Amino acid sequence: MADDDKTQNPENAVEEEVEPSPDVHFEAVVKLDQLEEIKTFEEDEDVLFKMRAKLFRFDKGGNEWKERGTGDVKLLQHKENKKIRLLMRRDKTLKICANHYLTQAMQLQANVGSDRSWVYSVAADFAEGEARAETLAIRFANTENAEKFKEKFIECQKLNAENEKKEEAAGNSEKKEEKKEEKKEEAAAAKDEEEDL
Repeated sequence: MADDDKTQNPENAVEEEVEPSPDVHFEAVVKLDQLEEIKTFEEDEDVLFKMRAKLFRFDKGGNEWKERGTGDVKLLQHKENKKIRLLMRRDKTLKICANHYLTQAMQLQANVGSDRSWVYSVAADFAEGEARAETLAIRFANTENAEKFKEKFIECQKLNAENEKKEEAAGNSEKKEEKKEEKKEEAAAAKDEEEDL
């Protein structure tokens, strides 16, 4: 009966002291698999420019600027096709907050009231997973960093324009060669038909 009192009423139970042990080990309830390799799709690109900045987007519905994130803004050039894009990921989460190619249509304009930020419009920003037209503002720590970004941004726009012209020229010459091949094949087919008659 005394034992029943101890189990039912904890006040009657005798407290035993447990000595702390330096070799305490707990097994994990759930084992997490280690990922082999995380792909960021930046592996095939060279970093031309990298600097810390804060990005904002203009919300037309609320007629206000909304912060999109703080992190490193990068200008990346693809190793094969040489296209240059702007990519920015948020600190810690690494979620993409800006992802678009640099085009000639983009014009960096000084932000009213600040000499360390730029405003520009993007026809197709893929930060949210789908192409959306956005008006973005990017702010740097100081004026010098903002000027460095502007110089590199404009330089990369020119490089992209030159690459597009080269691609068009290469595409046109390939089309001409294809047409020549088609004409040769047509002539050979016509000649074969004449011989059969």
